[in-house]
Amino acid sequence: MIINLVDPDGHAKSGPPHGQFRWLRDNEPVFRHPGDLANDWPDFWAVTRHEHVVQVSRNPGLFSSHRRLALFDELPEAEREIQRLMMINQDPPDHTRRRALVNRGFTPRVIARLEKHIQEICEMLLDDVEGRDEVDFVRDVAAPLPLYVICELLGAPVEDRDKLFNWSNRMIGTDDPDYATTPQDNADAATEIYSYATRLAAERRESPRDDIAGRLLRPDENGETLSDEEFNLFVLLLVVAGNETTRNAASGGMLAFFDNPAEWDRLVADPAGLAATAADEIVRWVSPVNMFRRTATADTVLGGKQISEGDKVVVFYPSANRDESVFASPEVFDIARDPNPHIGFGGGGAHFCLGNHLAKLELRVLFETLARRFPRITQTGEARRLRSNFINGIKTLPVDLRQSSAS
Repeated sequence: MIINLVDPDGHAKSGPPHGQFRWLRDNEPVFRHPGDLANDWPDFWAVTRHEHVVQVSRNPGLFSSHRRLALFDELPEAEREIQRLMMINQDPPDHTRRRALVNRGFTPRVIARLEKHIQEICEMLLDDVEGRDEVDFVRDVAAPLPLYVICELLGAPVEDRDKLFNWSNRMIGTDDPDYATTPQDNADAATEIYSYATRLAAERRESPRDDIAGRLLRPDENGETLSDEEFNLFVLLLVVAGNETTRNAASGGMLAFFDNPAEWDRLVADPAGLAATAADEIVRWVSPVNMFRRTATADTVLGGKQISEGDKVVVFYPSANRDESVFASPEVFDIARDPNPHIGFGGGGAHFCLGNHLAKLELRVLFETLARRFPRITQTGEARRLRSNFINGIKTLPVDLRQSSAS
């Protein structure tokens, strides 16, 4: 079998390469993946089993996010120095301090307060599309939801959601011809987010408010606070990660229901009882983030393979989330799956997704509301996938809501 786990054209055509993942889990779960000199990609270790992804994720001292960053592509050292200021590219103890400060805005108690507002957003979005001839589930439902929520978190005007959407697409869509972004456009989008965050911070300091932005700019109980640069980087991470993952989990989840109509019927029959476990199963099934990169800080052994200091090690979440040794019938989309030890929010450890409670809340409320209001929603056209080996994204998903609302 020819193995190429990072071909963006393959992802655009059919999503994650689950056939290749299955073969690797069975035969070579820690695989020396060939590089691509044309793209400046060196050989790397592809980690595909659940246990090994968790092992890498929970040992940042041995598998560093800081040394050569957490994203797959290779960057010049000067650019890496800038990127290392971002939390996603840090190791403890720097990461521990930053995360403790940011976590104040994302505790389960804080996030639970948003449920009523998220319900209102979902109802409003569905009010807007009800009765329309043409509805794109991505553009009209899945994309606006996290953008409205991010505006709420930051205390930003709802009108800014289009700016956030544009910035996020430019940051993520560099490999997709529909977005036609370039590395320079990516950098420009980051600069625009920085400027936006700087203005937001100035407004909060002048007129404090009890939103997440306000909390993060106040000193904690030890007098610690985020610097201006740290706050700007947090906003950048929120705009991209908080938008892309929820948007694509929602879109991929809707597509999973279309492909598995019996599961949709189950949800429609008991939306309140099944929406929570459905949210977790959607994250497992879709795995919105395909991979992250780590760098070995010392010689070690992983899955029986000798890893050398400096080696590039890449963990693949869609593969781990269909590991037969962990999940019963992993190729079955089961919205009542319990237990569900998926690692769609990361394999645990220092970099476990900070916004996991928020993402699951958004998905739970959205699909519970959809099942109640539009039990006969249908797909009317092909789902078009994002050309990206990083984000398992869907760009368009045409649906019909006419005559499908609950009587």
